[in-house]
Amino acid sequence: MDNYYVGLMSGTSLDAIDAVLLRIEDNGGIEVVSLINTPFPDHISGLLRDMIASKTESLHELCSLDTELGEIYAAITLDLISKSGYKPGDIRAIGCHGQTVRHQPDGKHPYSLQIGNPSVIAEVSGITTVADFRARDVAAGGQGAPLVPAFHKAVFSDPDNQRVIVNIGGIANIALLPRTKSKNIVTGYDTGPGNCLLDSWSLSCRGQAFDENGSWSASGKVDEKLLDALLADSYFSKSPPKSTGTEYFNLEWLENTSPLVTKLKAEDVQTTLAELTAHSIALAIIREGYDSNEIYLCGGGVHNDDLIQRIQRHLSAANIFSTEKLGLDPDFVEATAFAWLAWRTMEKKTGNLPAVTGARHPVILGGIFLA
Repeated sequence: MDNYYVGLMSGTSLDAIDAVLLRIEDNGGIEVVSLINTPFPDHISGLLRDMIASKTESLHELCSLDTELGEIYAAITLDLISKSGYKPGDIRAIGCHGQTVRHQPDGKHPYSLQIGNPSVIAEVSGITTVADFRARDVAAGGQGAPLVPAFHKAVFSDPDNQRVIVNIGGIANIALLPRTKSKNIVTGYDTGPGNCLLDSWSLSCRGQAFDENGSWSASGKVDEKLLDALLADSYFSKSPPKSTGTEYFNLEWLENTSPLVTKLKAEDVQTTLAELTAHSIALAIIREGYDSNEIYLCGGGVHNDDLIQRIQRHLSAANIFSTEKLGLDPDFVEATAFAWLAWRTMEKKTGNLPAVTGARHPVILGGIFLA
């Protein structure tokens, strides 16, 4: 029997919501039926940026935005289903990652908070909704992220070839996939900033939410002193499992790390930030011994030509492709993954990889909000 799921993903880039309608066979085989990308309303993007940057956001504002996002997620789901020729009753469940506003997986009382009220989504759409995926992994001692490597393992692993999947969203992360014939386990973690600093610096200096094709970063020069200062941050040398977010890697972090930021040409800072992302991704892959294998890229960073060229220069022995070559649109890998993770939850199957997140044991992820 075929099951239909919707996956919803809005990441740390705060640019849009990706929605995927996925058919999943009983054996776990998948087929993408349709997909849409819906930009965030401008006022939502602004509110989210302010909330993530704030140390003490208003509880009222947080709860209000939680509800509004739930309404938006539900509307996008119904639009996707309608355009695909299906009805809400045809869909078994929605898998909604939600919008991360705080990620603090370390400390005495760890947590990871995503908003986009799943009760609202279930009520408005009439479809059972699975959400709050990270919380159970955190409760089991894990980082709560990245969770998508479990999907990468299921869909992208190869019997004869080691592969690396690199997701370049606001934050970049890697999944290291050994040959399925081997007894090695899948590992992965957040490598550091992906597009977040590039986007923030572009918005701050030029009023543009992102650097299209990386043309601005391609126009400047890398400042080696600034790059060295940024790479000296302890996160890059920290051993995995590890995860991070834009509440850490942001313009405040950038400006506090080196006074050079205010003295250099804006385009040279942008170029240096592109090199930071490329260098930190490549360094992580090289450290794990996967630098001469197949590397597949997904996430919004695949459209940044300058960034991709920088990664290729660091990993010259590797064959680098988009996940399009493996049959999945690079812009929708994560949304597809959360439809798949919702299926895992509905089937009472575990969804995390403890070797990736650091959890004490595998767990069933997410809460189920019945329609």
